[in-house]
Amino acid sequence: MTNDTGAGRPPDAAWFPPRGAPQRAAVLRAAMGVGVATGAYGVSFGAIGVASGLNIAQTCVLSLFMFSGGSQFALVGILASGGGVAAAAGTAALLGSRNSFYGLRLANLLGVRGWRRAAAAHLVIDESTAVATTQATEPAGRLGFWATGISVFVLWNIATLLGAIGAGLIADPNVLGLDAAAPAAFAALLAPRMRGREPWAIALGAAAVALLAAPFVPAGVPVLLAAAVAILAGLWRGPGPDLAERAGEPSGEPA
Repeated sequence: MTNDTGAGRPPDAAWFPPRGAPQRAAVLRAAMGVGVATGAYGVSFGAIGVASGLNIAQTCVLSLFMFSGGSQFALVGILASGGGVAAAAGTAALLGSRNSFYGLRLANLLGVRGWRRAAAAHLVIDESTAVATTQATEPAGRLGFWATGISVFVLWNIATLLGAIGAGLIADPNVLGLDAAAPAAFAALLAPRMRGREPWAIALGAAAVALLAAPFVPAGVPVLLAAAVAILAGLWRGPGPDLAERAGEPSGEPA
């Protein structure tokens, strides 16, 4: 795709693929499929949020305004384990920081200004970026971004509400073992990315640091230390493959 600075926005027919075009239908099908697959995962977050001590409203607000699955799971997981607000917020912010790099990649393609820029920023996640950057043309890429981002956002929040209500109906949701669900969710999110020796080496090194630090530091801090190991490894390794080359990798959550 060529760059588009957004200056002199073309007519709507050129901004997105025209109605009735096979390309438009294909992009919308892909966006809806990703939205359903990813959005359904919000049920687990809703249930885990309530089991971690949040009420239904607080859990839903996190999905509405944070809208970053990994960050959300990290936040409630650390709070549930007794970690402080600073550690929970720091870990969530660290995990969500990669979206800023996605935004840099998408800025020229989307070419939005004003309130649309803020709306687009909220929808910059793994899935919307992946669908946008793998399209053959810029109009298809723009449609893929908006359609995927909106479908994931709507379905993720509906699923969060359903999961939170379901957990709220149980007197003690912890009897379901939801306290172990957050770590299990992280393992499921990482699984598609664990290809080759290097990711495994980094993951094992980070896990070792977290385990060694756990007896000596407050809850939540071992996660930050593990993240620091991964960041240092990434800086030492240098730039990875272009996002477009990795865009087809599933993540299972809005990130």
